Amino acid sequence: MKKITALIMITIIILCSCSISGGEKKAVADFFSMDTYMSVTAYGDEAQSAVDAAKKRIEELDSLLNAEDKNSEIFRLNSDGKAVLSEDSFELVTLALKYSSHTDGAFNPALHPLSELWGFIDKKYRVPDKKEITDALKLSDTENIILNKKNKTVKLLKSGMEIDLGGIAKGYAAAEAARVMSGYNISGAIINLGGNVRTLGKKPDGSLWNVAIKNPVGDGYLANVKTTDKAVVTSGGYERYFEKNGRTYHHILNPDNGYPADSGLKSVTIISDNDTLADALSTALFVMGEKKAERFYKKSKLGFDFILLTDDDRLICSKGAADILSSDYEINVIE
Repeated sequence: MKKITALIMITIIILCSCSISGGEKKAVADFFSMDTYMSVTAYGDEAQSAVDAAKKRIEELDSLLNAEDKNSEIFRLNSDGKAVLSEDSFELVTLALKYSSHTDGAFNPALHPLSELWGFIDKKYRVPDKKEITDALKLSDTENIILNKKNKTVKLLKSGMEIDLGGIAKGYAAAEAARVMSGYNISGAIINLGGNVRTLGKKPDGSLWNVAIKNPVGDGYLANVKTTDKAVVTSGGYERYFEKNGRTYHHILNPDNGYPADSGLKSVTIISDNDTLADALSTALFVMGEKKAERFYKKSKLGFDFILLTDDDRLICSKGAADILSSDYEINVIE
């Protein structure tokens, strides 16, 4: 976890429990983990225990998966080039490679050296020269990541290779938070892990949860999704970026050329039962761009819906998303 001031820490680490109308209890946990601000809210007799368990599980996963934490398993793997991993870490590396294969490399967990080169890790931003990018790309071939399922070992075949599970770790954490919370007597919950939202059950009044999607340009919201028991994950270049000589460079890198993806999209939202899949695809479809994303959706059997905002402000969504989507933008539906 990145260093933040004590004042901010006091402000954001809040656990509370109170009654709401009808006598149903509400509990909220606001905290900082996985380099983002998170909020978990639950309703029901065991709401407080549920959010406590979710927070604990998320922080446990952060300690395992954070590539910048010297005590994490992923940092040790990157430093040593090989490691025996826990069940969680090994499963997530396995899923990362699976989704990389499914998307023909549009999602790639081996871009950590490239992200470091651009300064997206330490925030010392710079525009690398072409040779630096070419050299970093040589370390991004996922075929050089070797798994041994029996021993839970991962080996990086090329010296200098590093993986980063940040592209799917929050999705996995949201799924795990939902799993542990479902073991408690709650009527509903909403888990917001900084752009990764998971809903459980329904709101106290019996209605569906309303998940607002941030407008990547200006204030306000792009759209709203009404849903339950789903993951809603949004990625966009507006999340992390820097400007140099009048040009904007964002953190979602194209594995094909090593530069920030110039795909014609401002944001991508994925809706799915599978949080980890949704997290990976929000990045992958952003890299693919509009037409490739649509073709991928039509041929894929992965089970998801999407919402795209293009650079020319067209809102495009799959048919399944159209049924639960509302927006001030004109909605263009892909069958």
